[in-house]
Amino acid sequence: MNEHFDALEARAPAEREAALMAALPAHVARAQQATSAFAETLAGVDAGSIHSRAALSRLPVLRKGELLDRQKALRAQDPFGGYAAIGWRGLRAPSGARRVFQSPGPIYEPEGQATDYWRMARAIHAAGFRAGDLAHISFSYHLTPAGAMMEGGAHAVGCTTFAGGIGNTELQLQAVAELRPHGYIGTPSFLKIMVEKAAEAGVSIASMTKGMVGGEAFPPSLRDWLRERGIEVYQSYATADAGLIAYETTAREGLVLDEAIILEIVRPGTGEPVPDGEVGEVVVTVLNPDYPLVRFGTGDLSAVLAGPCPTGRSNTRIKGWMGRADQTTKVRGMFVHASQVAEVLRRHPEVSRGRLVIEGEMANDRMTLRAEVAQTPAGLAAALANSIRDVTKLRAEVVLVAPGTLANDGKVIEDARKYD
Repeated sequence: MNEHFDALEARAPAEREAALMAALPAHVARAQQATSAFAETLAGVDAGSIHSRAALSRLPVLRKGELLDRQKALRAQDPFGGYAAIGWRGLRAPSGARRVFQSPGPIYEPEGQATDYWRMARAIHAAGFRAGDLAHISFSYHLTPAGAMMEGGAHAVGCTTFAGGIGNTELQLQAVAELRPHGYIGTPSFLKIMVEKAAEAGVSIASMTKGMVGGEAFPPSLRDWLRERGIEVYQSYATADAGLIAYETTAREGLVLDEAIILEIVRPGTGEPVPDGEVGEVVVTVLNPDYPLVRFGTGDLSAVLAGPCPTGRSNTRIKGWMGRADQTTKVRGMFVHASQVAEVLRRHPEVSRGRLVIEGEMANDRMTLRAEVAQTPAGLAAALANSIRDVTKLRAEVVLVAPGTLANDGKVIEDARKYD
């Protein structure tokens, strides 16, 4: 089970980093030249100078809300909002798309012609699937790309696939009993439903001994529950925009990054990378010439884990999904954003980290900024309170605390109000 998908997974970290940084200038240039959106947002950027993580960190972060807004504004001219380098006749990019999908929003995503376009084979292989296996896929095959993503990856591994899709539990159980697939690919919740329904109906699904799941949280309790019933299941982390980002291995110690991803963990509401180990927003640059995303903010929280995977895979590991980075909340009728908290802290470099805590009851809110400082210069608390009022138009108390006091969970806004 520790067999690697290819030699890239075990290359020296310095070799991988050099290859990623060498590919970065051409990727940025491709985004500028082949897409109207990045031609605008990266105007004036010398692509040749973007050959380090420090240089990359100075470029703007593209967040999903911005991508959606641009797609909505340009629907009549380009449903991709100018972010795709491929399309079909009638678009700025008149060819190259094999399929197009619609995710909630709606956001439209293109699929290009490359084999395993979404790069899911690496995760499916790590979950134990091998050439000749029959994989039962229970992700959606309509509108969203999930089913096609997984099918393309399974085919690249050499698997035969059954397009189970979502719902129709009884028919899917019949197919499992009669086709006897080797494994399951879908959401963990639907696999649990299938196992329970099979037990109730007396249907044997004993052929399924492995699984690869995604799209939802996969708690250890459910992993252990499935293992007790004979199914060893691993998880992947992917999005419809970026494809595979990271995947679980037999070590079960975090998720290993895909080889085509340049990962940054940034402070929520900003584009500023945080130190390894600190929780922040997952930002990825995806080395895909068809959809050349540069610093795409997923909106998910995670953190980098120290050291390599015990399976011999040498790429960076992350903790997995740890919540959402968008912590926008409403206080006394006003929206407060993580980016506003970041702006307050940016004005006061003495503060290393901060968290805005909202307490009380609705209509009787109170805000407190808890700020970590190594030293407490006179007047800092008052200056912070003034900055909060200037940026948010709301009043807040300020409490100065020692470094390391705040929880390492990525939160810069904590809504602790009582709603009952």
